[in-house]
Order: sequence, then structure tokens, then C-alpha cells
Amino acid sequence: MSPTAAAPAGAAPAQASPSQTLSRGIRALEILAAAPGPMTIAELADAMGVHRSVAYRILRTLEDHSLLVRDDGGRVQPGPGLAVLARSVSRDLQSAALPELTHLANTLDMTAFVALWDHHDCITLVTVEPRHSGATVAQHPGTRHPINAGAPGIAIQSALTETEWDRLETGVPYRPEAAVARRAGYSASHDEVIAGVSSLAAPVRVPGGRPAALAVVYIRSAHDPSVVGAALAESATRIERQLA
Repeated sequence: MSPTAAAPAGAAPAQASPSQTLSRGIRALEILAAAPGPMTIAELADAMGVHRSVAYRILRTLEDHSLLVRDDGGRVQPGPGLAVLARSVSRDLQSAALPELTHLANTLDMTAFVALWDHHDCITLVTVEPRHSGATVAQHPGTRHPINAGAPGIAIQSALTETEWDRLETGVPYRPEAAVARRAGYSASHDEVIAGVSSLAAPVRVPGGRPAALAVVYIRSAHDPSVVGAALAESATRIERQLA
């Protein structure tokens, strides 16, 4: 066995590779985005699976770029720099969807949002809550949930046939509900992502990109789900026309 070369005297300790550091920074932002509120550095370090000193160095860099901020108690949360970056994500889709989301939210008295397909997840791109309501379900941008749970994932699958979906080799089975939604123009789900919460969604076909979903989420509603589903499908069609 070859002897291990000794490190030169005074040499600095080995550092994490740039790719590992970047990965950890991105992971920190994902954890903060999914958290219900600000986190302490110790909590974030535990969630990342790293020593607190490592988490602190990463957070200092993110803080320098305004990607996170610390409150008076030292807890951290997503910063305004993320909003600047997010404005350029699917900009055309956001612009086309916002008027429709606003109309749906205020007409149906439900939180309306657009969800994107991201690997095995759906991630909320943009959301609008009804203007005059005190009992709606919050759906913050950046929120993730598995694509095989909830109406948005079903709607995204329904934009493709089962054969087309299988050809993508996503590792996620094509749900039978997607075939039903493909015929109806919208999908429905209850109790899948959050207990007691229902969602309805319609697919949005994005030219040159993966399909997205236009959705609403609610606890209870006086509206007939079929009427809401039809409204979502009509709004999705108008968005698609603007993107064409």
C-alpha cells in the first residue's frame, strides 16, 4: 500500500469543492422557501445535515447577495434578492397568467396559482389570493409537492398521453385520473397534499416547454366543482393563446 503524502506545513485545511458549496447553498434556499417561518441557524444546519459553522459560512454568502435576511433574533428567511431572480423565471407564463389568476381568485373566492413541473415535484410559480376573503388556503410561490399528489400534477400529466408520458422515463407512473382529466379538461383532488384541502387544475401547454397547471385550492366552496373546472380550462386556453 502506498504511503499517504503528508500535507505541507502550514497548508490550509481542505475546503468543500465549489460544486458542493453551490449545492449546499441552493439546498439552504430550498429549505428556507419550504419552511413555515424563519429558522435559526442551528435548525437550518440540522435540516441541511451540516455543521453549524458550515451553514453559517453559506448563509453569510447568501446574505451578501440578499438571497436571505436575518431578523433581530438572528433567524433567517428568504430575502428580496430571490424575488428579483424569480421575475425572470417563466416570465411570459407569469405575465399571461396573472390577469387570469386575479380573475379566478376574486370570482371564485379561492387561492389561484400556476404550478410548474420540476423533476418529481410541482412547484408554485405565482399565486393570487382573493381580495376580500379571510379564510383562504395560502399557496406561496416556491411551494413544492410531489407531482403524483394533487390536482396540478394530474393536470400536468393530462397534457400528455400515457404513451408520451412513459416515453419521458420520469420514473413517475401515469395516474388513471390523468386520462379522465384529459377528457374533462380539468383534474380534481381532495386530501392528497394537505388533509381537508381540495384542489382543481387545468393543464397549460407551454410552447417549447413542459406543460404547467393552472389551479385553485380551497377548504370548502359553494361552487360546483365542474363549473370551477370549466372556468379553469377556459382560463388555461386564454393563457395558451397568449403564449402561442
